[in-house]
Amino acid sequence: MSEPLLSVQDVSKRFPVGKSLLGRPTGYVHAVNDVSFDVMPGETFSLVGESGCGKSTTSRLIDHLITPDEGRIFFDGDEVTALSERQMRPLRAKMQMVFQDPYGSLNPRMKVQDIIGEPLLVHTRMSAGERLKRVHELLGTVGLSPAHGERYPHEFSGGQRQRIGIARALSVQPKLIIADEPVSALDVSIQAQVLNLLRDLQERYDLTYLFISHDLSVVEMISDRIAVMYLGTIMEMAPNEELYARPCHPYTQALLSAVPVPDPKSKRRHVLIEGDLPSPMNPPTGCPFHTRCPHCTERCVKEFPKMREVSPGHKLRCHYDGLQLPA
Repeated sequence: MSEPLLSVQDVSKRFPVGKSLLGRPTGYVHAVNDVSFDVMPGETFSLVGESGCGKSTTSRLIDHLITPDEGRIFFDGDEVTALSERQMRPLRAKMQMVFQDPYGSLNPRMKVQDIIGEPLLVHTRMSAGERLKRVHELLGTVGLSPAHGERYPHEFSGGQRQRIGIARALSVQPKLIIADEPVSALDVSIQAQVLNLLRDLQERYDLTYLFISHDLSVVEMISDRIAVMYLGTIMEMAPNEELYARPCHPYTQALLSAVPVPDPKSKRRHVLIEGDLPSPMNPPTGCPFHTRCPHCTERCVKEFPKMREVSPGHKLRCHYDGLQLPA
């Protein structure tokens, strides 16, 4: 079995909030808590969960934009958490990002050909002519024409801008692309086009994706394995088909029951999550989900559950095996 391209091991991150008279923080936001997962070469691994659950913070920790308080992160054999910013710079050529906002992630004052060529300017020694040739190739790869390189971002639709963002990420031939909500700002029909493009590019260039989304219907289309996050903690992790066929955690079951089914005769039971999401400044004791869980017991309130394997490749952070929805 091959070694993982990316390995996240017991990573936690807190952000200080406010200041006392002595200049000390008055509290902490617990953004990521004891997160661990591996991403194998050539696969698409997805992180899903509600907004604010720690998905994007995890991606920034991986890319060394912020540093973890605890834990270690390895990428392509190097420990990212032990590298300085200068040492990290060449590694970023192997690890690129596609951002959520196709409107805000492109410099409005730069031509498209300069936006796509900028990583080549930073990470390679190509001449101006070589960079332009490479940019034209990339524009064709993502379904745009070389003539589009002379235009500015405001002249393109949202879907076209996201294609430009993908071309920029591909420019330095990365091994890993972190796609942070890459289709959430797009219309449904455009979402499908961008997802199909990402899958085609993965096959063509043998790419590995860390895909971040709150939309389980989108994740189902592109993922090999999925991890479900809640309040900074991974609650369940499984292969795509296994998770959708046999969700074990009550939170995963509730999320899946909310995914629309294109069948008016479907009688699938919807599971409602009661209560409000707890504040990450004051997370609950024990299981993070116990304040909203319909199956909560005294053990859930007191004891933080460990991640354990309930079937091959299927991991669960719950004290009880395979709780099933009532018929």
